[in-house]
Amino acid sequence: MTSRFEKRIREETLPPVIKRYFSQSACPDQMPLTRLSEFQKEALQEVVTRAYENSPFYRQKMTRAGVKPQDINSLSDLAKMPFTTKDELRHDPWALLACEKKDVSQIHVSSGTTGGQPIYIMHTWKEYYLSHAIIYPQLHPVAQEDLCFVALPYEMSSAGLGFHYRFLVGHQAAVVPVGKGGAYSTPEKTVKLMRDLKPTIVATSPSYAITLAEAAAEASFDLTSLRLKKMWLGGEGCSPAFRKRVEKIWGTTVNFSCGSTECGAIGIECDAHNGYHIAQGHLLVEIVDPKTGKVLEPGETGEIVITCLLRFDIPLIRYRTQDLGSLDPKPCPCGVTLERLFLRGRLADQIVLKGKAYSPFYLENFLMRLPEVGNWYQFVVKPDNNDRLKIRTELAPGVDPAPELADKLASKMEFAIGIPCEFEFVTKLPRPGPKTVRVVRE
Repeated sequence: MTSRFEKRIREETLPPVIKRYFSQSACPDQMPLTRLSEFQKEALQEVVTRAYENSPFYRQKMTRAGVKPQDINSLSDLAKMPFTTKDELRHDPWALLACEKKDVSQIHVSSGTTGGQPIYIMHTWKEYYLSHAIIYPQLHPVAQEDLCFVALPYEMSSAGLGFHYRFLVGHQAAVVPVGKGGAYSTPEKTVKLMRDLKPTIVATSPSYAITLAEAAAEASFDLTSLRLKKMWLGGEGCSPAFRKRVEKIWGTTVNFSCGSTECGAIGIECDAHNGYHIAQGHLLVEIVDPKTGKVLEPGETGEIVITCLLRFDIPLIRYRTQDLGSLDPKPCPCGVTLERLFLRGRLADQIVLKGKAYSPFYLENFLMRLPEVGNWYQFVVKPDNNDRLKIRTELAPGVDPAPELADKLASKMEFAIGIPCEFEFVTKLPRPGPKTVRVVRE
């Protein structure tokens, strides 16, 4: 059923391509792939044309690259377009505008986890609403009667508000913006609200799911008594083994969701837990060689590059995320036909051991399979010692530290990853504020 907000936005001037493909409340995860590809091609052409005509930033980049809008006639032609980098966006907060400043209605700031100056991402209200009104009901089975707790940051970043409006605008469900440890949203208060209100859905980050679980344990509150329909984890990377721990503690199915402040939602896991289904109604994903920029084939690991398809006023074209991943176009057991993305971690976070780069979440997956290891740990990297992995960790409740245990765990990790390991047991690691830090360089 069309809401009054949707009627209002239809009255505004939207690109014809949006009205053609989404006026009937068609959802990308239910579209035939041929029709979805047609939308993507037309949307890409519209985005590139508007960027060339209205954005000095992109017109200059395209002119230097010798590319014009009429050169983009297919999705494969996207490779002709120049890349957009984080450093370019840090140089000028208003760089991406293809509209007037007065049309901007919301501004987010990147979390800064990749270093450097902050990146400011602007939205016009039409585009911001549109990005949340086009939903994926098979991947986000949320009903109007659901009560959704969003335990993610609301200040500056887009993490909390992204889920908030996805639930509120996309599904007309009730939302409780509990945040993530802000001025009023302590873990203890969030647990009290959960006890009182009984949410059916929770969206949070992997580390904060554990922080809330610790607060619930202190309050003698069994989180499994909530009988949640679903939990979505975002904002941080996470291994399948860590996910299993969260599922056991909360007593529900936990799916991952990935995105960024710059790009919005990128992918959503289904219950098959077999990669992220790409939000192909919102964006295009390419995998390129980090050194050469060449587009790689499905299955090859490289840097994730994003082009937003619903951003006409403030376009983002071929944005280099500095994250690693690979694509799989093969059908998923869940029946959703959207292409799948497999994340391999950030370029900057890769741990180099004996000349080989390892994703911290690849290593975490083996570590979290060890029942003696607690939920908080750090991989300690020393520049002068890259032939051994040091793991600083808390132990599981009831497990006592001992040299024999350290040797036993080190042997199991070395058997799993093929690299010598050493363990350092600590009573308690600092609990994270914004994003948890898994790799510590000393």
